[in-house]
Amino acid sequence: MSKTRQDKIDKTTKSSSPGVSRQNAMWLSVVMLVIGFIAGTIFGVMKAPPVPGGSSPGPQAVSNDPPAEMFAALETEAAQNPENPDIWARLGHAYFDASQFQKAIDAYEKSLAIAPNNPNVLTDLGVMYRRNKQPEKAVEMFDRAIAVDPEHEVSRMNKGIVLMHDLNDTPAALKAWEELLEINPLATFGDGRTLDEIIQHYREGHEES
Repeated sequence: MSKTRQDKIDKTTKSSSPGVSRQNAMWLSVVMLVIGFIAGTIFGVMKAPPVPGGSSPGPQAVSNDPPAEMFAALETEAAQNPENPDIWARLGHAYFDASQFQKAIDAYEKSLAIAPNNPNVLTDLGVMYRRNKQPEKAVEMFDRAIAVDPEHEVSRMNKGIVLMHDLNDTPAALKAWEELLEINPLATFGDGRTLDEIIQHYREGHEES
């Protein structure tokens, strides 16, 4: 899965319509790219998607890691504006893109200490906890994102992935994904398989292949 962002979201918006359009479903399909499988079984968790009117795009093609100058500039800006949650979030995103998990976690935590109800930052923090081999903390962050925005689809998808493949809790994972289907019946993984198809596969007692 591509990890680079050019900008990031500083707020989230919720749909004003209870229905889910096919266009929205297609967008979720693009955003919810699967990193791949480890030993043929492990899904990759996803970054939070962009929100109309927000300041950040979704995943972009990765050419290389953020340059050192970017880190220096963001660190200087954060030091000069320590009460600005958006700056800490941008620093977290840069560390996210560079796979510096603990530094990303620290920056996201500082952002959330100031603005605790940003579901996108909570989701990205959860991804970093998962990659830092702290799956329980990852689920905790996804749950916090869901509590803030019950229609936050990526956090629900990620929660199911971590429960299924990191914590080996198939019933809880299927429950998380079924709750996502109630929000978006057309939720789809990046390889074209629908979430409904994956749930049915496990309900029938099959292992992921």
